[in-house]
Amino acid sequence: MMADHKKVARLVSNARGQLDAVLRMIEEDRYCIDVSTQLLAAQSLIKKANREVLKGHTEHCIRDAMHSGDDAEIEQKIGELLECLDKMSR
Repeated sequence: MMADHKKVARLVSNARGQLDAVLRMIEEDRYCIDVSTQLLAAQSLIKKANREVLKGHTEHCIRDAMHSGDDAEIEQKIGELLECLDKMSR
């Protein structure tokens, strides 16, 4: 992975903490809107982490492929990115 490891790890760790809190809220039978709010907060952190990973892919993997001049590798790396973006839009 070519993204900022510390930044991605921090975001994922924070999301894990949010999800742990959500599980406790569910066990405590907390108000549904409060649970939903915490789920959205965790989702936001995961999206930010994913953006960082894709940014690293774009800045390093795709750039390296472009510098290599290997058209097949360039197409592969861009295709991987497009596939991820497609999954994100579902």
